[in-house]
Amino acid sequence: MTRFLKKIHLYAYFTAVLFFFLLGYPFLFYYARTPQKYYRKLVLFRRWISLAGIYVVGIRIHVEYETPIDWSQNYVLCANHTSILDITVLNYLCKSPFSFMGKIELLKNPITRIFFQTIDIPVKRDSKISAFKAYKRALELLQKEKSLAIFPEGKIDDDYPPMLHPFKSGAFRIASENRTTILPVVIQDAWQILWDDGKTYGSKPGIIHVKVLAPISSDAERDKASPSLEAEVYHKMKKAWNIYNK
Repeated sequence: MTRFLKKIHLYAYFTAVLFFFLLGYPFLFYYARTPQKYYRKLVLFRRWISLAGIYVVGIRIHVEYETPIDWSQNYVLCANHTSILDITVLNYLCKSPFSFMGKIELLKNPITRIFFQTIDIPVKRDSKISAFKAYKRALELLQKEKSLAIFPEGKIDDDYPPMLHPFKSGAFRIASENRTTILPVVIQDAWQILWDDGKTYGSKPGIIHVKVLAPISSDAERDKASPSLEAEVYHKMKKAWNIYNK
């Protein structure tokens, strides 16, 4: 596809997401008034809006599992981050109720704002107070047996094509403190469909390939060495990323 057609496709994608968001907004507005009561409903609508948006413009998701996943338990989902489509991928993947932890700027987005004001966790990167509040909120959700999705790289790579960058420790400290299993998710090629926010190269139809690695427990013995847990997750995700993105 030419750059012009990719830009048209990008606008079509944004339009589709906005359309389905507006379609469901009356329900979202009602559920958002009491998010604790309607947590599952809000998660369901977030999933429906994001998946409907990609399906309309010809984007699909294919998931390969290293081992079967028991979705009756909660996880800290750790995924690499190269595209705004990564949020949709995790909405598609996770079969149990979960919250995202993401940058506070998502509160300015008219679509993501309602979710980050209710079920998701905004965090200001350069604020220790904000980080501490987000950390405590994440622990509360895990203790209530909800799952948590984090992009441990902290942001989308500024360079194209993207690489898998070193992880920040937050996700692994949260998992260790609550002894929650980590689920590593390698989103192999969302960046080829839509890199970053799409403003540079646009987007195109296609299949996003995802590799879900075997869960990694953060048991009592690992609690004292969360950096080694971080290193193990990074090494396994890096290996899977490199095999696909040669």
